[in-house]
Amino acid sequence: MADYIPEILTLLPQRPPFLMVDRLLYSDADTARTSFRVKAENPLVDKGVFTEAGLLENIAQTAAAGAGYNARLEGKAASPGYIVSVSRFTVSALPPVDSELLTEIRVQTRIPDIIVISGTVTYNDKVIAACEMKILTSV
Repeated sequence: MADYIPEILTLLPQRPPFLMVDRLLYSDADTARTSFRVKAENPLVDKGVFTEAGLLENIAQTAAAGAGYNARLEGKAASPGYIVSVSRFTVSALPPVDSELLTEIRVQTRIPDIIVISGTVTYNDKVIAACEMKILTSV
């Protein structure tokens, strides 16, 4: 379980300016939680709001941070994952610049080389985005 990992770059293959998570708040085998502050210079901000693509990438990077942390616990390097599909994607609001997002993913299914996760993004104590995502874990 992670309480707080101060350097998110040790867990993710992504690099600035394409980081969509700031901190890993919690991780176990099936759950990860992150926080993220939306900044104006983020490439997925448009007209002062974090876009749908940004919300999806935030969910995917939350999964990657959890996987990276679990790999680290096993003494392994974090490996990249690739989004295969997204389903049941809903967005009720686009958060403005300077918003603090809290994101949680839960692993629903593991099959060789693919995990299926559900993810939610919360802003101001309200779920503003949710989806299921299939992620290819090895090529």
